[in-house]
Amino acid sequence: MANLLEVKNLRKSFRVSSALGQAGGRLVAVDDISFGLRQGETLGLVGESGCGKSTTGKLIMQLQKADRGQILYQGTDLTQLSASRMRPYRRQLQMIFQDPFSSLNPRMTVGAILSEPLVIHKLARGRQIRERVIELLEKVGLTAEHENRYPHEFSGGQRQRVGIARALAVEPELIIADEPVSALDLSVQAQILNLLQDIQREHNLSYLFIAHDLAVIEHVSDRVAVMYLGRIVELTSADELYRNPRHPYTEALLNAVPIPDPGQPRPAPLSGEIPSPVAPPSGCYFHPRCPYASEVCRQQQPPLNDIGSEHLSACHHQDQVGRYLLRRDTA
Repeated sequence: MANLLEVKNLRKSFRVSSALGQAGGRLVAVDDISFGLRQGETLGLVGESGCGKSTTGKLIMQLQKADRGQILYQGTDLTQLSASRMRPYRRQLQMIFQDPFSSLNPRMTVGAILSEPLVIHKLARGRQIRERVIELLEKVGLTAEHENRYPHEFSGGQRQRVGIARALAVEPELIIADEPVSALDLSVQAQILNLLQDIQREHNLSYLFIAHDLAVIEHVSDRVAVMYLGRIVELTSADELYRNPRHPYTEALLNAVPIPDPGQPRPAPLSGEIPSPVAPPSGCYFHPRCPYASEVCRQQQPPLNDIGSEHLSACHHQDQVGRYLLRRDTA
């Protein structure tokens, strides 16, 4: 199956100002990453805070400009489009943001928020606009009574439902969900995740689902890409990743996921701090924290290789990974 979206060798860096007598430099947030996204699938993008996940989403949406690389949507390179030529593609690519409060205009009612994209893209007029707004509210579990309320009058979960409705208003093909449940209570998280999956099945949507929580990623994803310091270090199907990880960072993330048996012995947590992205280590970026590291890891950056069955791993010792994996058979 052809990819709906292809990201090729994408890179983004930011200039860091000098402070406290230290020299400035460049922070590489996204470091030469490549992946594809198929029609109707969910690709989970997971990693610790600061690894470049959200920046990747913003680059795809053209909210930020890449230093280099390609973002091909149905064969068109979005990085080469002007703002006016990008506008039609904004109908096809939408984003659900992490903070459901700051992403909604506090001066606008929900009805006005949902009407705006319909007017901009000329998808409805007159009475059709209000009918479509009510349809969107009902689709995400709200009612027509919510139309004239302002964002501050809603709970966090309700605000995120409004954000989902706004993304759906223009009938997109691909939605980038940037930590859409991280700011919500656990019970509300489940409701929003189930809603997103129901909507995906109904409209055959593709999702790039960004999160730091592997338990959430497991619940929603068909495939998973693991990021560390701006690089993708593992990419495979969700089932394969959780059953047979082939990068030590993935293994460490899986060991951090809560399990039903709290008495089960747990491997030691990762040692050391996350290296500075302004001055990353030589060789494999993960080697200062890796239990499998050897001299080759300190000297050579491992490429992201296909190790079989579309399972990609960037590790010199991928055959050894799993020795410290906490088995989740009781889950």
